[in-house]
Amino acid sequence: MRTCLKTARNNGRAVRTALTRDVWESLNGTWNEFVQIKPGSITTDRLPGFLDWIKQRAMLFRGALLGTMLRHDTYFFSQLGTFIERADNTARILDVKYYILLPKPSDVGSDVDIQQWATVLRSVSAHRSYRWFYRDSTYRPWLVAEFLILREEMPRSLTFCYQWITRSLDGLAEDYGKSYDCQRGAGDIYARLEAGKMDDIFQSGLHEFLQDFVKANNQLAADIAQTYNFP
Repeated sequence: MRTCLKTARNNGRAVRTALTRDVWESLNGTWNEFVQIKPGSITTDRLPGFLDWIKQRAMLFRGALLGTMLRHDTYFFSQLGTFIERADNTARILDVKYYILLPKPSDVGSDVDIQQWATVLRSVSAHRSYRWFYRDSTYRPWLVAEFLILREEMPRSLTFCYQWITRSLDGLAEDYGKSYDCQRGAGDIYARLEAGKMDDIFQSGLHEFLQDFVKANNQLAADIAQTYNFP
């Protein structure tokens, strides 16, 4: 977290004039408060509060960005970074649960299984929205996977992320007057997600699907970096 915040703050300072006052102050203020925290003060009982503070500051920055930044290349690149990383995290969280945490088929449907699926939903802030969307208090692996992969209504889903990745690349193409292969590559991934069905994903293997997605997502990130000359 320290490295992420320090890098974000340094990057923000390097392009200070391209940021609004609200965006810079949310970023700089978070760093200034963070460096006052002593590692020894983060005891077990204080860790949840500290992590909540981190999430709140991240949401404050996100709100400032969405609410005040001009819709030009700075905004589009920030969106790309957000949703490429979000898609990667969602896919990895799902894969860890399905492939590592519960390796024995006999444990499927057990209390441990159910609690782990609930934890997965909470980790991506989807616990209440899942129960509201499906009108179901039971955590069904099939529906949890569908919610976090295919449902565009869910802001952490892979499909939602790629909806915004393609929009951001389209925005850059319009800004710069030129499209690139990475734009078409993102469109292909989005089209596959939009047409995806959980029956097919589970039949071919959820682990294999998620692994293929992570590789494709990483490749897209590399292609974007190369296309737009990021170091």
